[in-house]
Amino acid sequence: MDDEEARTRLLDAAEKLFYADGIQAVGMDRIRTESGVPLKRLYRLFPAKESLVTAYLERRDRRWMTSLRSAVAASPEPPLLSVFDWLAAWFSEPDFRGCAFVNAYGELGPAGPAGVLDVVRRHKTELRSLLSELAGPDREELPDQLLILVEGATAVAALDPGPTPALRARAAAERLI
Repeated sequence: MDDEEARTRLLDAAEKLFYADGIQAVGMDRIRTESGVPLKRLYRLFPAKESLVTAYLERRDRRWMTSLRSAVAASPEPPLLSVFDWLAAWFSEPDFRGCAFVNAYGELGPAGPAGVLDVVRRHKTELRSLLSELAGPDREELPDQLLILVEGATAVAALDPGPTPALRARAAAERLI
């Protein structure tokens, strides 16, 4: 196994375990066991747990945003409303546990590792930027209002998974638009 394969296996294991059980509940030894990567190589690739958590969130951000942007681009629905359709599908996935970024922030708090908190903030900024891009010019308040709907629907769905929170947020978004 080369370093690239080991890194992928470690990030796959980290994402599965951190998202399902929480960052603090999962130790590096559990990541090693789940990934099948020797502990020495794990620590060579990720010298500290913070670096693994940061890499996991960065990779998740790229995949999440790419998936959302692709769904919006492919949807016959108005772009801003297609965001909520995408959320409805995500909320219905069997392993849905809410927003990994909000979960990380909630678990680690404002005094958590700077690298991790930076990824969380960048993710939310990028999501707001996408909503602003989709809203178009001269709609200064709309992206923030839609971000609140997205985040609120995600929090509600984390407690009761399924498409309903996204569909209700979509109806509210239609009124705003």
